Amino acid sequence: MAFTSPVPDDLESPLGPVRRRISQFGWIARVLVGALALMWAIEIIDTFVLGDRLQANGIRPRRADGLDGILWAPFLHGGFFHLIGNSIPFLMLGGFVGLRGTRYWSTIAVLGVVVGGGLTWLFAVGDGNHIGASGVVYAFFGAILTAAVVERRPGPAAIAIVTIILYSSFFVGLIPQGRISWEGHLFGAIAGAIGAKSMAEPRPPKRVLDEPPLDDPYWEV
Repeated sequence: MAFTSPVPDDLESPLGPVRRRISQFGWIARVLVGALALMWAIEIIDTFVLGDRLQANGIRPRRADGLDGILWAPFLHGGFFHLIGNSIPFLMLGGFVGLRGTRYWSTIAVLGVVVGGGLTWLFAVGDGNHIGASGVVYAFFGAILTAAVVERRPGPAAIAIVTIILYSSFFVGLIPQGRISWEGHLFGAIAGAIGAKSMAEPRPPKRVLDEPPLDDPYWEV
């Protein structure tokens, strides 16, 4: 008696990769919504129960007691207006990056937290307390723009154009200014750019017309 092993759906159907990408995007969307819900829960508890004490646990440059803030800072905000300002860009830009798949999105998000936060801890000016999800948001922003420049393909370019139209004001956030963690924005964008460059898909090869052979009599004058 002969047995045949079942063929995976992804292989037997040309729509397999599309289905897999949709499934991955669904997971990413749930993570984004879940992370944002956690930010809101923390802000509500910190505001109404803890008297904003959690806000002190952000990134404090070059201080040992501020090093762990690299992990906590994205979930802490300086009030509801601060959190509201980060909420929609976090979902939208995170969703744009999520269109590239789970591995791509996870890499950009982790680099935004760890590398962006680490560089802020090392090089931020002064001894302020850096909090907020904007470092990760700027990592998404930097990744989107870098992918468009490096890959030069229609998909990334279209997403970058939409991003610039919606969030051109983000460039202002990279300018040194008081009471805003412009360093967190800058280093987050750099972290996202590094991730996008390292995972860039190769450019499509240029089509080169075949040159006729030199001895082809048709081309003789």
